[in-house]
Amino acid sequence: MIVRRAAALTALTICLTGVAACGSSKPRAAAPVASSAPPAAPASAAPSASSPASAPASAAPAPAGIPTITYTKAATGFPADPDQSSTAPLTEAVHPTVKLAAYDAPGGTARAYLTPDISGVPLVMPIVARQAGWVAVLLPSLNRSIGWLPEGGWNKVPLHDQLVVRRGAFTLTWVRDGVTQQTWTVTIGAAETPTPLGRTFVLGRSSLPSKVYAGLDVLALGAVPDDKGAVAEGLADAHTGIHAWYRNEFGFRRSNGCVRMPPAAQKVLLDAVPAGTSVVVLP
Repeated sequence: MIVRRAAALTALTICLTGVAACGSSKPRAAAPVASSAPPAAPASAAPSASSPASAPASAAPAPAGIPTITYTKAATGFPADPDQSSTAPLTEAVHPTVKLAAYDAPGGTARAYLTPDISGVPLVMPIVARQAGWVAVLLPSLNRSIGWLPEGGWNKVPLHDQLVVRRGAFTLTWVRDGVTQQTWTVTIGAAETPTPLGRTFVLGRSSLPSKVYAGLDVLALGAVPDDKGAVAEGLADAHTGIHAWYRNEFGFRRSNGCVRMPPAAQKVLLDAVPAGTSVVVLP
């Protein structure tokens, strides 16, 4: 089903390294990530629901020395997602075909580069807003942040699925084409290491062979710890994940930020949701 619904993502099963572990057995090396604190949004960067008909703002050349966003490196200067708690379905995504500059606003300043893949997995980012000639996408390795891309250098990918995590209810709900498919009781981050709130997306799959994870792949998300100093040593720079758990203990706040779920439920998600699937974590 993954190949059929996202045929361009031929490397989806290539593993990302460093997804955050949430139990007593942890992966040996968690990939480091830069600061996960959401940057403040410039006043001019907030997208509008319906853009006026006007000529597209031109994209200025990227300044020298801007970073490239990777699994282990973030960037600064991007606006906050103005609809962080929205559960409106995100039905289209962007897959870069070349190295692209991401801007802080349409016609604004280029803050970082995005590449066609991260750690061998095609990068697929949900579109959250549009203005004439530009799209805003959720960014990887940056919590609750968006970047603006001009037309060209990327392909559009359809999205059908959405995952909604409600921390207060300890649930994860899988939605397809606007219709709820299943809801499961899950365990979320502890009070000191909460599962990051807001919208993010499935970055790819990480293989962590261990009975702790029930021998199943982990869905690595674009989100990272909000407070990297609070998580267990070796996990501060890892990504948040959704994974199976070997014990039948769900409905608690116990993890380092990951979402733990029953193995049977994880199998459903691994078969159903491709890279780029939007995820929203609510209070």
